[in-house]
Amino acid sequence: MPGINTATENITGLSPEQVQARFKQYGYNELPSQKKRTGFVILLHVLKEPMLLLLLGCGSIYFFLGEAQDGCMLLSFVVVVIGITLYQERKTERTLEALRDLSSPRALVIRGGAQKRIAGREVVLDDILILKEGDRVPADAVVLSCSNLSVDESLLTGESVAVRKTEWDGKEAAKRPGGDDLPYIYSGTLIVQGRGMAKVTAIGIRTEMGKIGKALQEIREEDTLLQKETGKIVRNFSIVGIILCLLVVTVYGLTRHNWLEGILSGLTLSMAMLPEEFPVVLMIFLTLGAWRISKSQVLTRRAPAIETLGAATVLCTDKTGTLTCNTMALSLLCVGGDYYPIDTGKEKSLPEAAHDLLEYAILASQKDPFDPIEKEVKRTGEFYLSGSEHIHNNWRLVKEYPLSKQLLALSHVWESPDKTNFIIAAKGSPEAIADLCHLNEHRQQRLSHCIEEMADKGLRVLGVAKASFKKTTLPEEQHDFVFEFLGLLGFIDPIRATVPSAIREAYAAGMRVIMITGDYPGTAMHIAEQIGLKNPGQCITGPELEAMTPAVLKERIGDVSVFARVVPEQKLAIVDALKANGAVVAMTGDGVNDAPALKSAHIGIAMGERGTDVAREASALVVLNDDFSSIVTAVRLGRRIFDNLKKAIAYIFAIHVPIAGMSFLPVLLQMPIALLPAHIAFLELIIDPACSVVFEACPEENNIMNRPPRDLRDSLFNKRAFILSLLQGLAILVIVFSVFALALQGGKGERTARTMAFAVLVIANIMVIITNLSWTKSVLSMNAAKNKALCAVVTGAFIAFFAVMYVPWLQNVFHFTILSAKDILIVFGSGGLSLAWFELVKVLAKRLSPEAGKEL
Repeated sequence: MPGINTATENITGLSPEQVQARFKQYGYNELPSQKKRTGFVILLHVLKEPMLLLLLGCGSIYFFLGEAQDGCMLLSFVVVVIGITLYQERKTERTLEALRDLSSPRALVIRGGAQKRIAGREVVLDDILILKEGDRVPADAVVLSCSNLSVDESLLTGESVAVRKTEWDGKEAAKRPGGDDLPYIYSGTLIVQGRGMAKVTAIGIRTEMGKIGKALQEIREEDTLLQKETGKIVRNFSIVGIILCLLVVTVYGLTRHNWLEGILSGLTLSMAMLPEEFPVVLMIFLTLGAWRISKSQVLTRRAPAIETLGAATVLCTDKTGTLTCNTMALSLLCVGGDYYPIDTGKEKSLPEAAHDLLEYAILASQKDPFDPIEKEVKRTGEFYLSGSEHIHNNWRLVKEYPLSKQLLALSHVWESPDKTNFIIAAKGSPEAIADLCHLNEHRQQRLSHCIEEMADKGLRVLGVAKASFKKTTLPEEQHDFVFEFLGLLGFIDPIRATVPSAIREAYAAGMRVIMITGDYPGTAMHIAEQIGLKNPGQCITGPELEAMTPAVLKERIGDVSVFARVVPEQKLAIVDALKANGAVVAMTGDGVNDAPALKSAHIGIAMGERGTDVAREASALVVLNDDFSSIVTAVRLGRRIFDNLKKAIAYIFAIHVPIAGMSFLPVLLQMPIALLPAHIAFLELIIDPACSVVFEACPEENNIMNRPPRDLRDSLFNKRAFILSLLQGLAILVIVFSVFALALQGGKGERTARTMAFAVLVIANIMVIITNLSWTKSVLSMNAAKNKALCAVVTGAFIAFFAVMYVPWLQNVFHFTILSAKDILIVFGSGGLSLAWFELVKVLAKRLSPEAGKEL
């Protein structure tokens, strides 16, 4: 192999017998499959869920009452829930499957003295790997020999710049990835420059990537706040319903001595009280919420995280590829102490003094580069120098002097057109280039000052030099040439244009933003200042983190916004420390290194374009366009969804108060029965779509992104919402019962009284829907007509209502009668009056205190 140490030329590699022996001893080079549960075990687990038990109970009641259609509908939800759970089970398994795919690329090995291309999973311990530009490393290995070998380890470390590799001296112990001049390469990383030969030291789960896969298996996902809170509401709702049901049966049986009718009345009440709407509401809200968020380029992988996103208090984000573009842009040239900013988006105006610097930077790079820095040098040079004498496409490369641990610079020797001289171009670390040029002390000081200034701007700095040599035998070392120092190149991974404004929006919404990166502290703090992070000058490094106890980290993490030189296990520790402080943590990331933290965070947000499959499979949300502003939009939508879900829950409670009251009070007061099973079924036709589709379509409240995140202790249906809903429900109950009682007292008869009471209940139901669309805007100012779902529900409700009143056979089924014009006026007036007080409360609240009017 050209450029490889001749000491390795005679390596023959493993024999077929040795390979088979290692297969038997260590297995294949892949991550072990996650233990899969059978479909029967999953089914048993799902059937233990309280919400599902309630669904089965409701369905059984409907079948018992002869309502087969409603029973089938509820049981269909059981099938849907089981299907979703099975789907989620497969999704979690795909995390490890993605890791196995990434860690098992094709590999070129030496076996039995011959080169052989094999599947990555077939690489065994002690195999000899041949490495070239563009190869994915199949296993952890030690470098036996190399030439200009650079590896992109960003998947494991988060560093945006490739790191140099050096030959193993036979003594240096294995280390974690990160930093230059390590003789070790790691599974899943990418060769971006040079070539080499390495010996495999670890495969499968024993590799650095395998350790991440093991960490993913060990992390337990928590139930979201939505799941916990709705479970509590369903439980309390069910307890109240059961108590009222038993009370109705008992009172009816004792007062009227007809236990069979008492049981039927109790079952009627149970139909009204059992919370069958909750699973419908959750399914509709989360499904449509995921659809709305997808329109903002954010894919929802775990629907319950939508609600949690709106409550997020801390957003942990990786730097590379998330806050920055994950590219190396040549942004500054330094020649003779003068700086020349680079902007290829403008006119081609670059002083002549900088032309030589770009010319020789190109000559010191590969003709067809794979390395991103060399690609950028070529692109910028061709932009400014194309068509000039500084571009030499017809020159022939004669020799390469590679980087070494002793001299961090490389040189390319080119044959001049007259074939009498050699032209030499060198590039490397500024200190190494200065050493090649033998600069005096004064020039060294000036150079150091320039390097420091460029480094303070977050730039990666390279030096460039040139030399010429009479055509004769080329020397063994670069130092034998007489170099002339040309200048410095400054590269930066630029920030995304949308990030600073997105950071400001996040702060306005009460969210804290933390940057976690594997990059150097100076670069990280410079980026933090550019994007507008708070406390950009405070930084905790990976080594400092390693020395901290969890208690110390929990205390220190309070006001730090930048973490640098961090490894995957430490990212996980940071997320756990934030959670221990009571924070709701959202974590963004795009690499394999982010997967454990993504899975541990309350909301894992992966990048879609640059992200790995591993990160995407471990996350709850995926930003399809990698745009940081899309995350802020998702937060806004998450808050809107939770607000509307609270309104829907409040509406369900409010409307069930008069339904339960009208089922209970006539029994208690020995009056004729007001509501029959058919009436309650009719009301459910309004309640179900109203509490799901109508409230889901509500626009966001004012200043939704100018208020702090929801307190974790603030439940989905808190004390304030409970009192508000109770008052709404009681107001409706008082008016409906008054109309019913006065109609009976006025001698209108049982059917007329029932018809009037039911009509008032239907109209009040529609009123409570409309008034609860916003808890800050009046009915007149909210423009409810824009809510198409509301218009459809109201129109359908009135059509159905008049049908049951005026179609004879429906009158008989519902035990109704035709109302007079006077009765209809009373009905509509009473229905509107039932919630007029709430509209007055909203108006008064806004006038007395505009701030209080933001959210009742």
